[in-house]
Amino acid sequence: MPPLRIYNTLTRTKETFAPLVPGKVGMYVCGPTVYDYFHVGNARTFTVFDMVVRWLRASGYAVTYVRNVTDVDDKIMDRARANGETIEALTARMIGALEEDCARLGLVKPDREPRATRNIDAMLDLIAMLEKKGLAYRASNGDVFYSVRDFPGYGKLSRRNLDELRAGERVAVDDAKRDPLDFALWKAAKPGEPAWPSAFGAGRPGWHIECSAMSCRELGVPFDIHGGGWDLQFPHHENEIAQSEGALDRPYVGCWMHSAFLNMAHEKMSKSLGNFHTTREVLDSLDGVQGGEQLRYFLLHGHYRSPLSYGRDSLDDAGNTLRGFYATLREVPPEAAALDWTQPHAARFRDAMDDDFDTPAAFAVMHELRGEVNRSRSGELSGVLRALGATIGLLQADPAAFMQGAVTLDVAALVEERIAARKAREFARADRIRRQLEAAGVALEDKPDGTTEWRRK
Repeated sequence: MPPLRIYNTLTRTKETFAPLVPGKVGMYVCGPTVYDYFHVGNARTFTVFDMVVRWLRASGYAVTYVRNVTDVDDKIMDRARANGETIEALTARMIGALEEDCARLGLVKPDREPRATRNIDAMLDLIAMLEKKGLAYRASNGDVFYSVRDFPGYGKLSRRNLDELRAGERVAVDDAKRDPLDFALWKAAKPGEPAWPSAFGAGRPGWHIECSAMSCRELGVPFDIHGGGWDLQFPHHENEIAQSEGALDRPYVGCWMHSAFLNMAHEKMSKSLGNFHTTREVLDSLDGVQGGEQLRYFLLHGHYRSPLSYGRDSLDDAGNTLRGFYATLREVPPEAAALDWTQPHAARFRDAMDDDFDTPAAFAVMHELRGEVNRSRSGELSGVLRALGATIGLLQADPAAFMQGAVTLDVAALVEERIAARKAREFARADRIRRQLEAAGVALEDKPDGTTEWRRK
């Protein structure tokens, strides 16, 4: 059986995955800044790493999954001020919404969800270590900065040369800095902003130090996998490496994983560009019974390292595909059994997933298996199909409920009325009922034995 291989952004190669402790995996994923509902670009990242966690566990690993929450940030302060509410009220409301939307997407809850405001002490300890090593300095304005040019490995993740970087894109020009590339570890307190006491003066942490401190505290250093969106490579993850390795003098992470962008009209979807849809908006626009899994399937159907284009047609295609799978599970009820990885379809599925989580190839195996189930009417193979879906969080709903979806009509009663009308040869009435159901988005399938199956179109 081939080993699991993962593309490591740091080395730009697929590597055989070998966790530091055999059989155990520590994984940290950069979570949301809770000033607004997260958009579907964020949802892609969260869903990708949910898939990774599920597959690692299905492969027998004991995974400790950590995803942080940034609950102190300039965007949070600006939004709370604009809303006329406290920062605490805003972040509490957005964290509640985050949990609701993640549940609707079918995401497993992280084992640990550290919040920035509850880990200030760990951040201050790390900053003190960096100052002691000469990698941090106190500026004239009261801020504490990281001295980028004093860390020899800076740029190794993003493959950027310091001499080629210029003050500009995502690099703030600040007269208090020794170098435009230096970044803030601690920001001096300003009126109306949250602040904590420290040896550096009252203030609050910079964004980058938060993830270094929380990941080190929760998982130790080094740990196995660090994940996030492609855009976080620079400067955020580059800065995490500089902070953590600079302070601790040892490697920070074994494998760096980054999911590609979700694009809108060939542009990265982002709040800063204004071309985004929140995950909540998208889920609300989809059928309640099917919508979460429909969006999940759409987000996983492309390889995680390849950009994915968002569009309603693509979402509808994902829904149609899922209904095809569930129609098979409804017609051929799956037999419950432990997944046998020597079964030919299961073995090929595993080979695909072990090749850097190749979901397109894995889904192709599932489509082929679905065709085989339809031909053979084998409950055993139907059980394999459902079990394979379970390894990545799909096909676990009740097939009949999924196919029927959420409709407001009393469909069952209308279907029975139509059957009675057909038996009585009242075909005009039967046709009227069919049209009524079709107008409500219900598709009927008449069986040779006189019964009728229905599903949501």
